[in-house]
Amino acid sequence: MELFESIVGVFEHYVWSFGPSIGGEQIPLVVILLLGVGIFLTIRLGFVQFRRLGHGFGVTSGKYDDPDEPGDVSHFQALTTALSATVGIGNIAGVAIAIHFGGPGALFWMWVTALLGMATKFTEVTLAQKYRVQQATAPDEAKRLIGTVSGGPMYYIERGLGPNWKWMGVFFAFILGITAFLTGNGVQANTVADVVGSEFGIAAWVSGLVTALIVALVILGGITRIGKVTGILAPAMAGVYVFGALIILILNAGQVLPTIGLIFQEAFNPSAGVAGTGTGAFLITMMWGVRRGLFSNEAGQGSAPIAHSAAKTDEPVSEGVVALLEPFIDTILICSMTALVILVTGSNTATFPTPLTLGGGDISYVAERDAGAIDTGEPPQQIVVRNGVPQVGPDAARLAWHEVPVERFYTGMTDNEELAEPFSGTIFPQEGRAVANDGTEYTTLYGPAVESGAPLTQRAFERGLAPLGGWGGYIVLLSVLLFAISTAISWSYYGDRCANYLFGEKAILPYKIVFVLMHFVGAVLALSVIWTLGDVFLGIVIIPNLIALVLLSGTVRKEMKSYFERMPWVENAEVQRRIAEERRREKGKE
Repeated sequence: MELFESIVGVFEHYVWSFGPSIGGEQIPLVVILLLGVGIFLTIRLGFVQFRRLGHGFGVTSGKYDDPDEPGDVSHFQALTTALSATVGIGNIAGVAIAIHFGGPGALFWMWVTALLGMATKFTEVTLAQKYRVQQATAPDEAKRLIGTVSGGPMYYIERGLGPNWKWMGVFFAFILGITAFLTGNGVQANTVADVVGSEFGIAAWVSGLVTALIVALVILGGITRIGKVTGILAPAMAGVYVFGALIILILNAGQVLPTIGLIFQEAFNPSAGVAGTGTGAFLITMMWGVRRGLFSNEAGQGSAPIAHSAAKTDEPVSEGVVALLEPFIDTILICSMTALVILVTGSNTATFPTPLTLGGGDISYVAERDAGAIDTGEPPQQIVVRNGVPQVGPDAARLAWHEVPVERFYTGMTDNEELAEPFSGTIFPQEGRAVANDGTEYTTLYGPAVESGAPLTQRAFERGLAPLGGWGGYIVLLSVLLFAISTAISWSYYGDRCANYLFGEKAILPYKIVFVLMHFVGAVLALSVIWTLGDVFLGIVIIPNLIALVLLSGTVRKEMKSYFERMPWVENAEVQRRIAEERRREKGKE
């Protein structure tokens, strides 16, 4: 496992650190591409994300839908399917991780990524609709499982740029198919296992098995079932989560404006993330914000266009304006709620009584360097502990939880979740055990530790809603379950479209079976490994997509100009009026 983690770490370095150096800090090429393409498309398309936002809400409402147009799902179902993939663990765990490592200022760069990403999302979805392909005529059962259309970056790369670019479409489909196993699947299962394990002590393999079975029951039903399920789950889960966050912000109303001020201040002059990284390093704070912003809203990644290409419409731009709502809803609204709850409750800097599994994936060993930042180091041979306090020098590696040193160790916790007897003895990090002075051996110690990921957000909701009772954490727990399952369901569709593109319809069912198996595998892997591995493929897959968006931006501009000059939604509104009138007549006859 250590060798595997080292290999993953090397890949992460080259994907998320490779790029030009300014002021001694590396600007990752991935960050340059994402922000650069977002700025380019925003200008070339005349700030479409601001000028056409209202029209996007109008199309999503269904008042312009024509049921006779080609596709598998409605505009609303396509949006909720895509939102089920974007509004997910990134909104709960991803925001917390960004603040943990990059500080409060990381949220500002998530906002920037989202605002620019709205233009990017509009572009890629418009292209996905324009260049989608009709599936071969098939029996009704096959249509249910396979769908009637397929679309996404692999299709607009090949059909839009021409046959000479097919290699890039194949590369994209292959990498996104793998990314679906990780970012859209394994990370979701891993976060559920992390939260359920922390809350109830349930083994990761048990929660992984349960969620894998639920995902299997839905995805084997095909795109129509996926659309129906996500059409219910996405609004319900977002509503519950936002409602809880709003209550907390109302209870802490006096802290909201100062916290927003802190976010802007830390965006350009960061002090530090809780884990010590990003101390005074503007580029690191920006990188964490962009990185987690991409994971959250998926703009430029090329995944959401696959869901939107299934929408019933013959006007590509009509689905493009629906898609630009995603980053707005996902990041500007929901991610901001999470971040503000964490910051106003002070949960990002608080410590909580925590079981520390000495051989666990969340344990690391860190040493301080200049300005209080930290470096992850090799575990020492042993750490002597006296009355709970580790006896280590200022430059020595210390045992850390989520990359933050643990100051004291205890042998257990009381029923009230208070730390019990201080530990005295020796910790043997490389063996994953500790031996007390009386000879008692422990594989788990306890201590005050900071949280990260979904458990941090859960703690923030618990603290924020404490005046109303101890049920706040259950909102996050329920949201994690719903977000993770719905995200995995949507990503299974993205992956099977890639399999369909690469190998044909016969590959769809085998892909879904492997997807379910990988869901279980993701649940039992270490948190840091599965997130990092997902980030690696995420950083790779955006490159061919962004190249295609720039090269095809002229096509999108023409489509957009034609659409808003012709105003075809007016005719569709008339269709909706006639349908409603016919329904009223039929109801009157009954």
